[in-house]
Amino acid sequence: MINFTVKPLNNPWQNELEAVINGKTKPLGALGQLEDVAKQLASIQSQGQASVVESIEIDNPTMLVFAGDHGIAQHGVSIAPSAVTRQMVLNFIAGGAAINCFCRTNNIALKIIDAGIVEAITPNEIADDALFFEQRLAPGTQDFSTTAAMTSSQVNIGLAYGATMAVQEIAQGCNLLMLGEMGIGNTSSASAIMSLLLSLAPELCVGQGTGIDAAQLSLKQTLITQAVNRVNSEYNSAESLSEKTIMAEVGGFEIVQMVGAILASAQAQTPVLIDGFIVSVAALLAVKMHPETQAYLLYSHQSQEQAHQIVLEHLSAKPLLNLGLRLGEGTGAALALPLLNAAASFYNDMASFESAGVTV
Repeated sequence: MINFTVKPLNNPWQNELEAVINGKTKPLGALGQLEDVAKQLASIQSQGQASVVESIEIDNPTMLVFAGDHGIAQHGVSIAPSAVTRQMVLNFIAGGAAINCFCRTNNIALKIIDAGIVEAITPNEIADDALFFEQRLAPGTQDFSTTAAMTSSQVNIGLAYGATMAVQEIAQGCNLLMLGEMGIGNTSSASAIMSLLLSLAPELCVGQGTGIDAAQLSLKQTLITQAVNRVNSEYNSAESLSEKTIMAEVGGFEIVQMVGAILASAQAQTPVLIDGFIVSVAALLAVKMHPETQAYLLYSHQSQEQAHQIVLEHLSAKPLLNLGLRLGEGTGAALALPLLNAAASFYNDMASFESAGVTV
């Protein structure tokens, strides 16, 4: 069993940091959320330093896309069957998906992780060993509408797998991780997790995902309600219904591994750029487990999934983009990276009133 220790963000130079940003040649607050991003990144990178950093560095930004299949998908609650998870993983490997395009455009390293798809990828299907990693927990989860999605042992192994992946990337010089996911049925898992974690009615947590019709949505709501009722009847107190228990009962292998990656990154005081609904639910789990994690998370966008807005509110998150996205894969995070680069650029290179000889 892996144990995480996340340090609170220590910021003794808050006044100094604000003076740096406010001293740039602009009206106070004129760069809006970019100023918040710069403050957060500078605070994180100043940890252990004698003073606030003079420049923000974004080194080797890396996208980790975790893929897994879900037993509940057998009920037809998604626009595609589980076989599409594997097909899309092969598309990632071949470089043909949206996330490949956006990573290439923004110079993001991309790594694909098989956390537990139904049919494993064979060696002859992998053109680049540096791109694809196998961390399979099983060939898909169980159908959580009737039974636990996975065992507690699989939860612990999955957290360790995700943590190992994050630590490996950080050790190789990455100081900004981004997370994405692929898994037919994983909005159902995320909705069930959200309902149990926040004690919300399932209908508030269930949406159309990537575009199911009214009949599929009704079935999805019924199955998730059935799952939530099953779990609540088995665990009669909030204390026994821990985050790990929720993951075991209704989680997904890719979600569990993302939680591990988030916690390991926060433990290493490395920021994580969060994608859409499913990744935000993983972030919510991580923050519930270790509240200090929140300080190391940035939120890329608000998706079309109605429940995503509720999750972001519970995380007190300020997403950077609202583009009507509902794809997943880490696409929102990849698209938001230029804004982080812009925040670093103005912090590092924008003249101060003093240096520019500008008086106000």
